Amino acid sequence: MRVNSLGAKLRSSDLALAQITAKWRHSLQTFLTFQADCAKVGFDIELGVHLKNLMAFATHQSRFGVVGKLSAAVLRQAWKEAGEGMEFAMNFLKSNVGIESAALLSSPFLMVAIAYFGSVRRYKIAPGEADQLRYWALVANAKGRFSRGSSEQLLDQDLATLRDDGKVQDLIDRLRQQVGKLDVSPEELEGRNQRSALFKTMFLAFRAGGAKDWLSNLSISLDHSGSHHRLQFHHIFPKAQLKNSYSSREADDIANLAFIGGQTNRRISDKAPATYLPPLIAQHGVHAFDAQAIPTELSLLGVENYKPFLVERRKQIAARLNEFLMPERTTSAGPATHPKQRGSHTSPST
Repeated sequence: MRVNSLGAKLRSSDLALAQITAKWRHSLQTFLTFQADCAKVGFDIELGVHLKNLMAFATHQSRFGVVGKLSAAVLRQAWKEAGEGMEFAMNFLKSNVGIESAALLSSPFLMVAIAYFGSVRRYKIAPGEADQLRYWALVANAKGRFSRGSSEQLLDQDLATLRDDGKVQDLIDRLRQQVGKLDVSPEELEGRNQRSALFKTMFLAFRAGGAKDWLSNLSISLDHSGSHHRLQFHHIFPKAQLKNSYSSREADDIANLAFIGGQTNRRISDKAPATYLPPLIAQHGVHAFDAQAIPTELSLLGVENYKPFLVERRKQIAARLNEFLMPERTTSAGPATHPKQRGSHTSPST
């Protein structure tokens, strides 16, 4: 890896940016403006990812090795196309997939693949293929498609598939070759925590199933205003209840986590689930907890039954995830459409 004059390591995207800006004057501001515009609608991703997207449209692969051979004219045209593709990706993820924030992505490389797909199809996508693309996006995100092995190599495989007139089914088949079965098993949830890609998919599945905060009755959301309602993940069995028998890692198990507002989380505090859940069930009904695949049998809510609780909840979570991910599931968002052109986002500076 190369270093600058101060001895700091330079990423490949930094070197690529230096080469691009040397050829294309004022391009950095163009890139930063588009990056900021994406962040305003929920997709705050590193500039390096946008440059990867630029390379995908300029060279049909994502590596920066050939960036020095590209002319300013080629870079300008590719950036215009890349911006349109990224707008399509953001619109598709928000409207068709239900992912409205980069925080719900296991890797932003997913956006590059969808951007390139939209462009290859000239933004004319049949309903059936849009449903398949939704399925691929959700499963690739849940399984961490671009978080295993060489992410650039995996992205390039998908770009090559699409470049060669590949279908979404080809992407699905390649994903299956990588991860095996595409459904989620209870065993796959063992040892996972809030950093897992599956945790992000849990949120999506629970929200789609009508999950709400247990006191305010607000649907769970990433963008609630105010500290009272801002979403938090809640330990169903609080760490304070588990600390004498279980490690912090065991307490952070994905099957011990739920999504509620900050005020509700603070009110529950360190109470045991056998103490706080029955009154909530009596007040709000069992559906509020079924929506987050939480077993409510009193026999499972004692600290001594923490492990059996986890086993049962993993079964329920896996079932809910598979129901959410299934390709036959339709959305009310309608077919994928061409991105709305916003001029200043993609027009190159001179």
